[in-house]
Amino acid sequence: MAQTAQLRRIDVVENEAQRIFQLQRDAYLRDPYPSLEERKKRLTALERILVDNTDAIVQAINQDFGHRCAEESKILEIFPIVDGIRDTRRRLRKWMKPQKRHVSVLFATGRNRLLPQPKGVVGIVSPWNYPLFLAMGPLTSALAAGNRAMIKMAANSQNLARLLADKFSEAYNEDTVAILPGVRASDFSTLPFDHMCFTGSADVGRTVMRSAADNLTPVTLELGGKSPTIICDDFNIEEAASRIMYSKCINAGQTCLAPDYLFVPADKRHQFVEAAKKVVPERYPDTNDPSYTSIIDEKSYRRLRMTLEDAEAKGATIVPLVPDSSFNDVMRKFPPHLVLDVTDDMMIMREEIFGPLYPIKTYDDLDEVIEYVTTRDRPLGFYVFSNDKGKQDKLIYSTISGGVTINNCIMHIAQHDLPFGGSGASGMGHYHGWEGFVEFSKMRPIHVNPWFSMLHMFYPPYTGRQEQMIDLTIKYKP
Repeated sequence: MAQTAQLRRIDVVENEAQRIFQLQRDAYLRDPYPSLEERKKRLTALERILVDNTDAIVQAINQDFGHRCAEESKILEIFPIVDGIRDTRRRLRKWMKPQKRHVSVLFATGRNRLLPQPKGVVGIVSPWNYPLFLAMGPLTSALAAGNRAMIKMAANSQNLARLLADKFSEAYNEDTVAILPGVRASDFSTLPFDHMCFTGSADVGRTVMRSAADNLTPVTLELGGKSPTIICDDFNIEEAASRIMYSKCINAGQTCLAPDYLFVPADKRHQFVEAAKKVVPERYPDTNDPSYTSIIDEKSYRRLRMTLEDAEAKGATIVPLVPDSSFNDVMRKFPPHLVLDVTDDMMIMREEIFGPLYPIKTYDDLDEVIEYVTTRDRPLGFYVFSNDKGKQDKLIYSTISGGVTINNCIMHIAQHDLPFGGSGASGMGHYHGWEGFVEFSKMRPIHVNPWFSMLHMFYPPYTGRQEQMIDLTIKYKP
């Protein structure tokens, strides 16, 4: 009986997803090009939901994590989205204007333009680690582009999903934006969306992409990866440690852009370790305090314990960063550690860490770093600490990644006028800012034929005269 009831519930959720999709598709066909005023109205409604319900959102995220630092939820999720909505609204009029394009020489009196049009219905799949930011960021771009949107949030984010579903139903008609608690990613991704945005693991991303391929749905994938950090020999080690360990420890390391491993000059490794041992306890004197976030679930917590044990068993040196800290199995509080003397056969160097473990490798020459990074999957983030423009350029132009922050980590994602996206194994496509608007738009080319052109001179049947003219156009240099 219980199993039958569960199957009925799943069918209801799936049918609900199909029903809302059809509502949104029909609404798009009735109004395929929402006005500037309507788009701004939809963006303002999103801003109001976040601002008016900040405390409730923070509490819902806290419940989903077991414990999530309230200040981190506000500064890392709510503020950047609200600020991004405001920035998008200010720029939207300019973005929506058709772009003039140059005309080919044979059509000199004609006109070309590029018209951004909404794609239609966009599906957004967001993960649990930044459940608000990674759902509302793509939604901002999708609404700015004039689309309808359906959102599927992670199974570990159901308190937040239910809260937002309730608030969104008050602010939007479900034919415009809808959040669907309980729907499975495998069912959601089979809907024939006009565009789909997925943020999560590479394995699930491949499954989503295969499902999307059946409907020829274009996809934006944000998949993470092992983002390297390089400290060059000219940069102050204490300052580098201060900035790096902030980015590593926020959200207890559960950040797709978190610095995943460090390259430091061989003669400065000890200096970095000592600097990290000084700065981290100042910020987290007790990892059981509210300032330090829990690991999301038991499976992830045990995976991190196993990763640390595997490194130690294979010869790594483990450096706890908070004195007298211990693992809190009940609250899943995992103290931050440095891991030295790592080798590539260790789990910590084979897989994305997604937790407060930070392996350190040393180098003598930057070419060693470049070879290591370029012979592995392209990372989502790439972090260079140097005040030497030559060294910065050498590292940047010799590698490729989703994005780069110089002399800090992660911060490029907070820049509204920079696109956020991966490359290769870390993802494809972008959102944020102008590039996000373009990602969720069909940039439709329109040619207005001129009242007079020379094209008729090339109509068949072809003669020697036409052959001469064709050759002349090929050789012509404007």
